Amino acid sequence: MSHVTTHILDAALGRPAREVPVRLEAAADSARTSWKPVAEGRTNADGRVPDFGPDQLPAGFYRVVFDTQAYFDATGQTGFYPEVTIVFHLADEDAHYHVPLLLSPFAYSTYRGS
Repeated sequence: MSHVTTHILDAALGRPAREVPVRLEAAADSARTSWKPVAEGRTNADGRVPDFGPDQLPAGFYRVVFDTQAYFDATGQTGFYPEVTIVFHLADEDAHYHVPLLLSPFAYSTYRGS
């Protein structure tokens, strides 16, 4: 299993958000001013990216970048946020990190999942 996993639920339509391009990036410096790619993929029919990066990552700062504009365009919705970026601290190298996104055209939320 990937060390970091994600999924997206479309709260406005009440279903998983499929075919959303998603990237996982690691901070390239301590000030978090530049980022390096770790993994990328697209959500499946269940709104998940099954193979989202390596099984093990070192501690550090990471971010998940969701291309929400591509999703809104594909579903005929007009959205306010063309991209959602969630930055998080991976502190425990032995723990699994699940970073979900609840999305609607004019709002989004996230939490640390399990």
